[in-house]
Amino acid sequence: MQVTETLSEGLKRGFTVTVPAAELEAKRDARLKEVAGNLNLPGFRPGKVPVSLARQRYGAAIWGEVLEQAVSDAIRTVFEERGLRPAGQPQVDLVSGQEDKGTDLEFKVESEILPEITVPDLSDLALTRLKAPVSDEAVNKVLEDIAKRGRTFEVIEEVRPAVKGDVVAIDFVGKQDGVAFDGGTAEDVNVEIGGEGFIPGFAEQIEGMKPGEEKVINVTFPADYGAEELAGKEATFDIKVKQLKKAVDAPVDEELAKNMGFESLDQLKDLVRKQIEGEYEQMSRLRIKRDLLDILSSKADFPAPEGMVEAEFQQIWSRVEADRKAGELDDEDKGKDEETLRADYRKIAERRVRLGLLLAEIGRKNSISVSAEELGRAVRAEAMRYSGQEKQVFEFFQKNPQAAESLRGPIFENKVVDYLIELAKVTDKDVSLEELSDIPPANI
Repeated sequence: MQVTETLSEGLKRGFTVTVPAAELEAKRDARLKEVAGNLNLPGFRPGKVPVSLARQRYGAAIWGEVLEQAVSDAIRTVFEERGLRPAGQPQVDLVSGQEDKGTDLEFKVESEILPEITVPDLSDLALTRLKAPVSDEAVNKVLEDIAKRGRTFEVIEEVRPAVKGDVVAIDFVGKQDGVAFDGGTAEDVNVEIGGEGFIPGFAEQIEGMKPGEEKVINVTFPADYGAEELAGKEATFDIKVKQLKKAVDAPVDEELAKNMGFESLDQLKDLVRKQIEGEYEQMSRLRIKRDLLDILSSKADFPAPEGMVEAEFQQIWSRVEADRKAGELDDEDKGKDEETLRADYRKIAERRVRLGLLLAEIGRKNSISVSAEELGRAVRAEAMRYSGQEKQVFEFFQKNPQAAESLRGPIFENKVVDYLIELAKVTDKDVSLEELSDIPPANI
């Protein structure tokens, strides 16, 4: 095999590679012999089909297979012998040798390579872990929310206008351009005046109506509404008020706990406290991980492959555009023009790529890997997110191994982060919940 370097510019490398025809023909002949030995054709005993017949029937396909394997093997050899690691799929252009005519195979290959990454000295790594105690008030708030979900409704006999806090039982018919649309008609629906859960502006226009009254209201569905045919569209609703009700929350007592399957209210409180502690621990981990990544980012002073940065940027930018279309841009981004936004998010993309490469190198040098068992747990956890569809999700991952592999990256990153946190000198600091939940932006 003959190799000539044609490009060496930054992280870009290019080579012209020539594979001798004799080498290709030897691989072709070996493959033809293998195929002939496995053919079952009328008139021939198993394993006795002539190679010439196999070549006549399958020669073109086998030559394509040999070429593909030869190119793949040559590229791997070229990069391995020079200690280079491609930063993506190399671009290959065939020059000659595509036809099975005894000519050498010549092709050009270009690729970005991963930069040389030196793992920084982390012996003096110091981090602060923020911790917030779970207050009785936080536990009681969750218990009150639980009780609220089990509330009942009592009819208000007095005939009066509905006010904020009332629950109104209504019939409604939703229409677009005067025509009722699918899913827009319902009877005896409870709507809380001033509450959440309905289209913005819906409940507000019912306030002041009395039982027996009818009214047509105008609403605009949110841009991110679940039904695509209604998202962002205007509609009217024919409203008929049937009853006024008041919500009666269930008391937070022993009976509430027992109705939920607990032996006592104290047992329910203990579970709630543990759940809140788990949420606080997740926030604490997010804070210490952010601080760690900021430190690593300041030490990751190697160039990032442009192709990897562009791919990461496109993923980020597609989400930004979706948020902008839905009117959900962050407040700090709303006043920026597109050029500024693109520049800011490209910096974020570059940071993510450099951090990903550094974490990968730290993991590689410390023999950190993701086991099949860990990947299996991640698949099960992902399936559990889709209640009632777990079997279909499992089947999807079984049929699409690459989808399961996409879960490997986050697991690996978290294992490397855990390793570095364990390596660091960590100081615990008690803070308020507000301080714990106030996660600052990353240092870009």
